Amino acid sequence: MTSQNIRAIIFDFGGVLVDWNPRNLYQEYFPEQPEAMENFLTEINFMEWNAQQDKGRSFAEATALLSKEFPQHAKLIHAYHQNWERSIVGQIDESAELLKALKRKGYSIYGLSNWSAETFPIARKRYQVFELLDDYVLSGDVSLIKPGEEIFEYSLKKFGRTAQECLFIDDSEPNILTAQKLGFDTVHFTSPAQLKTELTARNLL
Repeated sequence: MTSQNIRAIIFDFGGVLVDWNPRNLYQEYFPEQPEAMENFLTEINFMEWNAQQDKGRSFAEATALLSKEFPQHAKLIHAYHQNWERSIVGQIDESAELLKALKRKGYSIYGLSNWSAETFPIARKRYQVFELLDDYVLSGDVSLIKPGEEIFEYSLKKFGRTAQECLFIDDSEPNILTAQKLGFDTVHFTSPAQLKTELTARNLL
């Protein structure tokens, strides 16, 4: 694929445009205890649990279910619901600058994120980068989730694009692999500097 095909850039949110990580919050509850924090996250299978909220399950239901399964960790489980905002430490400004540069070049800029519809409005109000998007698809709004093919296909239809017209940027390898299978050009994001190198190599900047 050549850069001449690309008309639209699709960004993931968490880890790409904003610095989201449950550890940002939980390190407050495990001071100087990184191993204990990791053991806790593994024991409760945090990522799988959180993915169900990204699919549309309410935090109230999710917290109640997991607290019943792990009553010894109920306080910590409730802490994520009550203090969710602290799982994001800020906008990734370098990524936002690249997004602005692509927008100035005339590319359509979209978002495709696994995110709870319950919590995203909080982040959208707080971080200006989301105002730069031409449109976005949120997993919690559509009850579909990456890396499933259906959410990619839904997004293309909503954006009025073909996969061959789009560059998809995400920090999750399974999501990247699905996008590649469907015909997207992709960047497996590791840092803003790496993304800038990839965009420059495609003559998109």
